[in-house]
Amino acid sequence: MVLALVELVLVLVVLGLFVTVGWALWTALQRGNGGPLPSRQRAELAAAIAQARWVPGHDEVEGTSRVLVRRTYTGLDGMPVVLEERVLQTFPAQDPAWEVRFTEAMAAARFRCDYLNAEESR
Repeated sequence: MVLALVELVLVLVVLGLFVTVGWALWTALQRGNGGPLPSRQRAELAAAIAQARWVPGHDEVEGTSRVLVRRTYTGLDGMPVVLEERVLQTFPAQDPAWEVRFTEAMAAARFRCDYLNAEESR
Protein backbone atom coordinates (compact mmCIF):
# COMPACT_ATOMS: atom_id res chain seq x y z
CA MET A 1 0.00 0.00 0.00
CA VAL A 2 2.80 2.46 0.89
CA LEU A 3 4.70 1.47 -2.27
CA ALA A 4 1.66 2.24 -4.45
CA LEU A 5 1.27 5.62 -2.76
CA VAL A 6 4.95 6.46 -3.39
CA GLU A 7 4.61 5.45 -7.04
CA LEU A 8 1.49 7.61 -7.40
CA VAL A 9 3.31 10.60 -5.90
CA LEU A 10 6.28 10.10 -8.27
CA VAL A 11 3.99 9.88 -11.30
CA LEU A 12 2.19 13.08 -10.23
CA VAL A 13 5.51 14.89 -9.71
CA VAL A 14 6.74 13.87 -13.18
CA LEU A 15 3.45 14.93 -14.77
CA GLY A 16 3.62 18.24 -12.90
CA LEU A 17 7.12 18.86 -14.26
CA PHE A 18 5.98 18.13 -17.82
CA VAL A 19 3.04 20.50 -17.48
CA THR A 20 5.20 23.26 -15.96
CA VAL A 21 7.90 22.98 -18.65
CA GLY A 22 5.26 22.86 -21.39
CA TRP A 23 3.49 25.94 -20.04
CA ALA A 24 6.79 27.85 -19.74
CA LEU A 25 7.72 27.00 -23.34
CA TRP A 26 4.27 27.97 -24.58
CA THR A 27 4.38 31.40 -22.93
CA ALA A 28 7.94 32.00 -24.17
CA LEU A 29 6.90 31.18 -27.73
CA GLN A 30 3.86 33.44 -27.49
CA ARG A 31 5.98 36.40 -26.40
CA GLY A 32 8.53 35.67 -29.12
CA ASN A 33 5.81 35.71 -31.79
CA GLY A 34 4.62 39.23 -31.08
CA GLY A 35 2.45 38.38 -28.13
CA PRO A 36 1.14 41.13 -25.88
CA LEU A 37 3.74 43.54 -24.55
CA PRO A 38 4.08 44.22 -20.84
CA SER A 39 2.44 47.47 -19.76
CA ARG A 40 5.75 49.32 -19.39
CA GLN A 41 6.78 48.49 -22.96
CA ARG A 42 3.32 49.42 -24.24
CA ALA A 43 3.70 52.82 -22.56
CA GLU A 44 7.19 53.29 -24.02
CA LEU A 45 5.92 52.35 -27.48
CA ALA A 46 2.98 54.75 -27.21
CA ALA A 47 5.33 57.56 -26.17
CA ALA A 48 7.68 56.79 -29.07
CA ILE A 49 4.81 56.82 -31.58
CA ALA A 50 3.57 60.11 -30.15
CA GLN A 51 7.03 61.57 -30.89
CA ALA A 52 7.00 60.41 -34.55
CA ARG A 53 8.50 62.96 -36.94
CA TRP A 54 8.47 63.46 -40.69
CA VAL A 55 11.88 62.99 -42.34
CA PRO A 56 12.97 63.24 -45.98
CA GLY A 57 14.15 60.17 -47.81
CA HIS A 58 14.95 58.77 -51.22
CA ASP A 59 15.32 55.43 -52.94
CA GLU A 60 15.46 53.87 -56.38
CA VAL A 61 12.84 51.44 -57.62
CA GLU A 62 13.20 49.77 -61.03
CA GLY A 63 15.37 52.53 -62.48
CA THR A 64 13.26 55.37 -61.07
CA SER A 65 14.53 57.68 -58.34
CA ARG A 66 11.92 58.56 -55.73
CA VAL A 67 12.09 61.43 -53.26
CA LEU A 68 9.69 60.99 -50.38
CA VAL A 69 8.80 61.93 -46.85
CA ARG A 70 8.40 59.34 -44.11
CA ARG A 71 6.75 59.59 -40.71
CA THR A 72 9.02 57.58 -38.41
CA TYR A 73 9.67 56.85 -34.76
CA THR A 74 12.37 54.92 -32.92
CA GLY A 75 11.17 51.42 -32.06
CA LEU A 76 11.82 49.58 -28.80
CA ASP A 77 14.79 47.88 -30.46
CA GLY A 78 16.36 51.26 -31.31
CA MET A 79 15.68 50.91 -35.05
CA PRO A 80 13.54 53.38 -37.00
CA VAL A 81 9.98 52.31 -37.79
CA VAL A 82 8.08 53.86 -40.71
CA LEU A 83 4.44 54.70 -39.97
CA GLU A 84 3.66 56.43 -43.26
CA GLU A 85 5.45 57.16 -46.52
CA ARG A 86 4.52 59.68 -49.21
CA VAL A 87 6.27 59.94 -52.58
CA LEU A 88 6.80 63.58 -53.59
CA GLN A 89 8.66 63.27 -56.90
CA THR A 90 9.90 60.58 -59.26
CA PHE A 91 12.30 60.82 -62.19
CA PRO A 92 14.44 58.38 -64.19
CA ALA A 93 17.66 57.38 -62.48
CA GLN A 94 19.52 57.83 -65.81
CA ASP A 95 18.23 61.38 -66.35
CA PRO A 96 21.12 63.66 -67.44
CA ALA A 97 19.83 66.34 -65.04
CA TRP A 98 19.49 63.80 -62.20
CA GLU A 99 21.70 65.67 -59.71
CA VAL A 100 19.86 68.97 -60.18
CA ARG A 101 16.43 67.31 -59.99
CA PHE A 102 17.48 65.29 -56.95
CA THR A 103 18.85 68.34 -55.10
CA GLU A 104 15.69 70.35 -55.78
CA ALA A 105 13.43 67.45 -54.82
CA MET A 106 15.29 66.86 -51.54
CA ALA A 107 15.03 70.58 -50.71
CA ALA A 108 11.27 70.36 -51.33
CA ALA A 109 11.10 67.22 -49.16
CA ARG A 110 12.91 68.95 -46.30
CA PHE A 111 10.54 71.92 -46.57
CA ARG A 112 7.53 69.59 -46.58
CA CYS A 113 8.84 67.76 -43.48
CA ASP A 114 9.30 71.05 -41.63
CA TYR A 115 5.73 72.01 -42.55
CA LEU A 116 4.21 68.65 -41.55
CA ASN A 117 6.12 68.53 -38.27
CA ALA A 118 5.02 72.08 -37.43
CA GLU A 119 1.39 71.21 -38.21
CA GLU A 120 1.47 68.13 -36.00
CA SER A 121 3.08 69.95 -33.07
CA ARG A 122 0.13 72.33 -32.76
